[in-house]
Amino acid sequence: MLWLNSVFLRAGDSTVPKLNHTTDPTTGITVRASVLRLPLIISLSILLGACGWFGSDETDEFAGLSTEEQFYRRALEQLNSQNFQGAIATYQALESRFPFGRFAAQAQIEIVYAYYRNSDSEAARAAADRFIRLHPDNENIDYAYYMKGLSSFTDDRGLINRFIPIDPTKRDPGRASESFSDFSQLLALYPDSPYSADARARMVFLRNNLAAYEIHVANYYLDRRAYVAAQRRSQYVVENFQGTPAVADGVAIMIECYLRLGLDDLADTSLTLLRENYPDHASIDSDGEFIIRSEITNPSLLYTVSFGFVGDNRIDPPLAPTTRPLNSGSQQIINTQTRPQNARRSWFSILTFGLFD
Repeated sequence: MLWLNSVFLRAGDSTVPKLNHTTDPTTGITVRASVLRLPLIISLSILLGACGWFGSDETDEFAGLSTEEQFYRRALEQLNSQNFQGAIATYQALESRFPFGRFAAQAQIEIVYAYYRNSDSEAARAAADRFIRLHPDNENIDYAYYMKGLSSFTDDRGLINRFIPIDPTKRDPGRASESFSDFSQLLALYPDSPYSADARARMVFLRNNLAAYEIHVANYYLDRRAYVAAQRRSQYVVENFQGTPAVADGVAIMIECYLRLGLDDLADTSLTLLRENYPDHASIDSDGEFIIRSEITNPSLLYTVSFGFVGDNRIDPPLAPTTRPLNSGSQQIINTQTRPQNARRSWFSILTFGLFD
């Protein structure tokens, strides 16, 4: 811009060289060449100024950084000062400028931590996956697996959860399952890793939460009289989550479902299991008898429409019959339709088409 201003200031100066003149052959009008070049000069000046305007941010942000080590030291300083957004930008700039440098791999693993501390769990998982693919033999590969699981472990813990208590066992178990799988992979591949102890403790917590989630689902089905679905969910807990506190609740739900379905033998077997392993469970009274739920959820239409303000959602359904009849309904029909072949029908039975014998 200063150069452009000098052009205008020197336009009337006598020291400026004489301008060339050109004559338009069609009109015969004489035009000075500088007038023709002036719009071009102005356009180039504006273009260069715009390029400097839009490209000044990156230049100013990393001004004075020319070597790979300088970029890495800047990123470490930002990381230690908890400027995680700035550290992420510096790590990215380091990798883009020196993709095969000495600090490239270190920047790729440290940016995982920066993403994690910046509450960007998805980016942290993606960066950890990328590091595992690019550097499978790196000495920090166990840390990548650990951070991948940790990112999923804390993914659903946002700002709201810090002030409003939310039961994690009632939330979608997708992230918990991913975190459990990542920690399992870490323990399988690197059992002696310094992060194994923490990963193992978190896996116990996650396993208890996953089992409790299945119990919540089973109770949901049981409250709505979907006894088969509730039994399958509770049986899944008993078979796959041994050692968790939810196993006792799973056995209790199985007993309840068997009683509702009239499967007394299975109910007695499950009750014996509950008595021997969990004698102090809330579903067993002082005499060792099973306490059956007296109320099952059955929301009415009015209750559903009013969001629970009007109407009722509780009934007392009867238990299924505990003994089968001697003859089933189909067998009784067969017996009534079976007649001796030599039996003779009366005229009255024939006239009434068999309605009256």
